Amino acid sequence: MQTQKKSTRPFDPQDTYPCPVCRTGQIATMPMMEALACNFCQHIFIASAEKQSLKMADRSPPVTWHWNGKQWIGAHLEGVEFGWAYFAAAIGLIFLPTTLLGLSAYYFPPVPGSRLSWLPSAWTGLAFLSHLGIVLWLVIEFYQFPLLTYFRAWGRRTARRAQMEIQRR
Repeated sequence: MQTQKKSTRPFDPQDTYPCPVCRTGQIATMPMMEALACNFCQHIFIASAEKQSLKMADRSPPVTWHWNGKQWIGAHLEGVEFGWAYFAAAIGLIFLPTTLLGLSAYYFPPVPGSRLSWLPSAWTGLAFLSHLGIVLWLVIEFYQFPLLTYFRAWGRRTARRAQMEIQRR
C-alpha cells in the first residue's frame, strides 16, 4: 500500500490556504484589496509571492510565516530578538521567589501539629504557580495567541463530530 504525499505548490496569493493563526479557517484574497483574510478568525494578512511569505497586517510588530509548499512554517516577529537574558529573567521570576519561600519554610519550620503547619508548603506552591502564570501570561500577551479562537474551533469540531455520529446511527 502506497502512502500518498501531499503535493507541494508554490505560494500564489490568488489561491486559498489554511490560516496559520487559527489553523481552522481558510485565507483568501479580500475583494478589491491586495490583502488576504481568514474566514474564521478574521485576521488580515499581506502576502509576498516573491518571498513566499505571509505577514499579519493587523498586529504590531507583525508576525511572518513562510510557505514551504505544504504548510506555513515559523511565526517570527519582525525586529524582535529574544536572547538568553529574557529566558534567564523568566526562570528567575519563577524560581527565585519560590526558592526564597521554600528555604525560609525549611529553616524556620512551623510547630509540628499546629493548625497552620500546612501554610508554608501551600504558600511556596502558590508562589510557584502564580509566578509561572505571570510568565505564561506575558508570553501569551506578547505573541497574542488566539486562545478564544482555538476554543471556538475546538467546540465547532466537537459539535461537527457529534453531529456526524448522530447521522451515522
